[in-house]
Formats: sequence, structure tokens, C-alpha cells
Amino acid sequence: MEAKLYVGNLSYGTTEQSLRELFMQAGNVTSVALIKEPGTQRSKGFAFVEMDSQSEVQKAISMFNGYTLDERQLTVSVARPREERGGSGQKRSGGYDSRRY
Repeated sequence: MEAKLYVGNLSYGTTEQSLRELFMQAGNVTSVALIKEPGTQRSKGFAFVEMDSQSEVQKAISMFNGYTLDERQLTVSVARPREERGGSGQKRSGGYDSRRY
């Protein structure tokens, strides 16, 4: 089972290193991924932190959800799988097949 956290409401100045140092207080940090804009490399204001175990994830949530870092109050929760966005290329027109007979 993955032990991954979503960390939101980050300051644009927050770094992966500062997140790693913070979350190491709750346990072993496997990886930190600060999400950035593709063109500018500016932070999007959220990150994912992966830890060794679910117990470390729960400890990190209790320690850091609502914690103030770089003058921002963090939102920390278990990361959920990315939802499908639809848009499979098929158009629907009121539930009817749009082909002519």
C-alpha cells in the first residue's frame, strides 16, 4: 500500500528540501515531488511526499495538517489516485447515436 501524502497551500518559495526536512520529523521520507508549471518551473503550490509506512503518513498528517510553513497554513492528507478526466474523444449528443441511418 502506498504511503503518499498530498501537501497543499504551499508558498511559491517552499522547496523540496524544506519539505523533506519538515516531514522527516514524522518518519523516513522516500521522495518529495514539488509540482511545477511546465513552462516557468514555478511551483503550483502543492507537492507529494512519500513515506515508508502508513503509520508515518498518519503521524505526518496529525503533525502537519494546519501547520504554518513559510507563512502558509498547510493542508496535508493522504494522496488519492488521479481521477480520469474523461474526454475520450467521443462526443455525446443527448444520448442518441449521432450517425445518420
